[in-house]
Amino acid sequence: MNVPTISTKLTQLLNCRYPILCAGMGGPARAELAAAVSNAGGFGQMGMVRETPDLIRQEIAEARRRTNQPFAVNLVPSVTKPDLLRAELDACLAAKVPAMCFFWDVVPEVIAEAKRAGCLVLYQVGNAAAAFQAEAAGADVIIAQGVEAGGHVHGHLPLNVLLGQLAGRLKVPLVASGGIASGRGLAAALSLGADGVHCGTAFLVAKESFAHDYHKQRIVDAKAGDTVHTDLFIINWPKDSPVRVLRNSVVEAAGAKLWGYDPDAMPREVIAHDAGAPMHKWDTNSPLRTTTGNLEAMALYAGTGCGEITAIRPAAEIVADMMRDATATLSCLAARIG
Repeated sequence: MNVPTISTKLTQLLNCRYPILCAGMGGPARAELAAAVSNAGGFGQMGMVRETPDLIRQEIAEARRRTNQPFAVNLVPSVTKPDLLRAELDACLAAKVPAMCFFWDVVPEVIAEAKRAGCLVLYQVGNAAAAFQAEAAGADVIIAQGVEAGGHVHGHLPLNVLLGQLAGRLKVPLVASGGIASGRGLAAALSLGADGVHCGTAFLVAKESFAHDYHKQRIVDAKAGDTVHTDLFIINWPKDSPVRVLRNSVVEAAGAKLWGYDPDAMPREVIAHDAGAPMHKWDTNSPLRTTTGNLEAMALYAGTGCGEITAIRPAAEIVADMMRDATATLSCLAARIG
């Protein structure tokens, strides 16, 4: 497969061919997807937030069975109970994963511990202050998340504005996250000073993703403008934790009231099950391969770039097409201004 590459500080640090990271999406991003992205030349990540240590060990072992390329495990320290976070970290560090990725509020102690264990540390943040805090605490890569992102959204600014606040001001590689689902998006991010991109929705629809086919097809069918930024899906996360989802019956029933929900005040109405565990209306679980029940009423995470996604495809095709489109776009731009 003749796919051009772009070498950046990010690819050199992470030892990957292409400056494309698969987001560590809790649920959809397991070993199969992470390994497929890493094997394709990108950098795979597994989303293990609030998963059991046994599952984490199992998925790390499976990722290593599927690839000899580097990958990361993603955790969310500030929204995980301390005892579980301790067990999750112990599982990851004992397995000597190459890298850890953390999200939401910056927790310097977690960065320091991962670094002492020999891990590269990536930190996804939603504002410039947190980016500089994570860098000062020892993070090796900063992932800047714009408000366009799907799933949990810590950012409040458009991605291009946040990149403008950070590009050239960090010593470590800067990665753009939020609404990027094509090679043009990668080219734009590089042009704005990023060293690579972090894509969730683009890989949620990959064949190797653990997301339910219903969720994947809803993204394929979505048009630009079909996402909603809200804190309606809040059970299992702290108050004031926004998400970006596709419109569904739950969103429509909320009408104009898309904000101001308290997880402790939401009814516990079971609408689905996964591996025997109940899934509630208004909680943060998205439908997985193993989920049964009213999938339509669950949180259908998607970023604003969903309108650019037209098919469920292997991760390798997604990576290759993104790189071809990005290099072609940058070549055209160079010709126009040359």
